[in-house]
Amino acid sequence: MTAQKDKTSVKNDAALKDAIIEAALPHIAFDGFTDKLLRRAAGEASADAKDVPRLFPKGALSLLEAYSDRVDAEMERHLAKVKLASTPVRKRIATAVTTRLAILKPHKEAARRAVAHLSLPPNVPLGAKLVYRTVDAMWRAVGDVSTDFNFYTKRAILAGVYSATLMRWFADDSEDEAATNVFLGARIANVMQFEKFKGQIRERAKKLPTLTEVLSRFSARRS
Repeated sequence: MTAQKDKTSVKNDAALKDAIIEAALPHIAFDGFTDKLLRRAAGEASADAKDVPRLFPKGALSLLEAYSDRVDAEMERHLAKVKLASTPVRKRIATAVTTRLAILKPHKEAARRAVAHLSLPPNVPLGAKLVYRTVDAMWRAVGDVSTDFNFYTKRAILAGVYSATLMRWFADDSEDEAATNVFLGARIANVMQFEKFKGQIRERAKKLPTLTEVLSRFSARRS
């Protein structure tokens, strides 16, 4: 009975949290991420004042974090409906990035204010954490199952691609956002060229003698 009650409580908290985020979004463009905004959104969502500190322990920063997580979750749901397994990696990544931007688009100014808020020195660590969560969600959603060193390099590379594309998207006021798509395609092409270059270097490295072989030859010559 207690377990069922706990599950219900968690579900209710999630719904209330989501309602507060929804209420906040139209105001963020004008008010930014502030504790005053959080209180206003909580009031509009008919939330009990005592629940706000529990749901958003760090105030406006917790609201921003919850907003980012909500967008990530929605992105994952959208990507789960798309058949990506047989498509090239570059196409999968482009789809993931454009899907997240499409989710952000109805509240583009709110997204802009979020990035600006995260660029403030005290908030940079949270910004880095949220970018990592986003690119990790992207890779997992498009079928990445790596667990070796590539796991981290893939996420570091995508973090750069996504962050740069997000900045370009903020400056793109066209209806079809074609310039952003071109920019994204170019960034992914650059990465793929680099990966190809790394592959060539690895193949060439296989043909080079090992350190043991070099030392053996050197020793033989001295003898």
